[in-house]
Amino acid sequence: MSTNNKNQINNGNVINYTIQENDKKVKAILRENLNFSQRLSKRLELADKLFLNGTITKLNKNVFIGDTLSIEFNEEEDEYEAVNIPIDILYEDNDLIVVNKPPHIVVHPTKSHQGNTIANGVAYYFKQSNIQKKVRLVNRLDMNTSGIVIIAKNPFAHNEISNQMKSNIVEKYYYAIVEGIVKNVEGTIDEPITRLNEEDIMRIVHPTGKECITHYKVEKTFNNMSLLKLKLETGRTHQIRVHLKHIGHPVLGDSLYGHESNLIDRQSLHCYEMIFRKPWTGEIIDIKCPMPQDMTSIIN
Repeated sequence: MSTNNKNQINNGNVINYTIQENDKKVKAILRENLNFSQRLSKRLELADKLFLNGTITKLNKNVFIGDTLSIEFNEEEDEYEAVNIPIDILYEDNDLIVVNKPPHIVVHPTKSHQGNTIANGVAYYFKQSNIQKKVRLVNRLDMNTSGIVIIAKNPFAHNEISNQMKSNIVEKYYYAIVEGIVKNVEGTIDEPITRLNEEDIMRIVHPTGKECITHYKVEKTFNNMSLLKLKLETGRTHQIRVHLKHIGHPVLGDSLYGHESNLIDRQSLHCYEMIFRKPWTGEIIDIKCPMPQDMTSIIN
């Protein structure tokens, strides 16, 4: 992807890109320079949202140095009900909003949690701020895990950051308080994870599973507990919780993979940092999120 943002102007609804090469087609510019998927490019063409020097254009049109290719994103109605739930915004620009998810709240509506979700809160914020965009969740956290959740404001940004996630380009860091004193100061857990039955919620380490790699470092030990700093090299469901159970140190308070605790009413797991590239410019962005009070009080 191009990392030169001088030729790209993004006002949230329209992207203007100045062509720097001769005799290429619009579809090649979208794919090679702007990293658009073929599906998104075709959808924009069919909706007449591609413009060359101010005139509607097609994917097979040739472009030349100095031409301006404009891509328009529609104003949108959101699918989530707007609910006045406070959201803690860590970062926001024309493409993304990053929030700090507290524990005990789900990321998006489910059968058992219809309206009290992060997605509903962000939809309300969009409505109040006159941001006519859909809430496009890039990553998700378990209900009782706290920390960083990334939301895209347009399909390209969603596609780009999602691809970074799938390619394990995004650096994801967590804090976990675990049961027991972890003897090795640092290490890597490289064990495949699966679920034996489709109906199962629980995952297990099993040779038939998908590759999962978790790096950890002991930050502090206290009262037969350890504070770990973790880096995910892959991003499977329940990966940290399954891997830590596997090495005999389940996450404190994790009733699914360990034990309930009178010190905390959830699993002591927090996503505190993510490093990724901005969708259009390739600029590296580093989002940090402070550890919540229920975990710091245990450590202190």
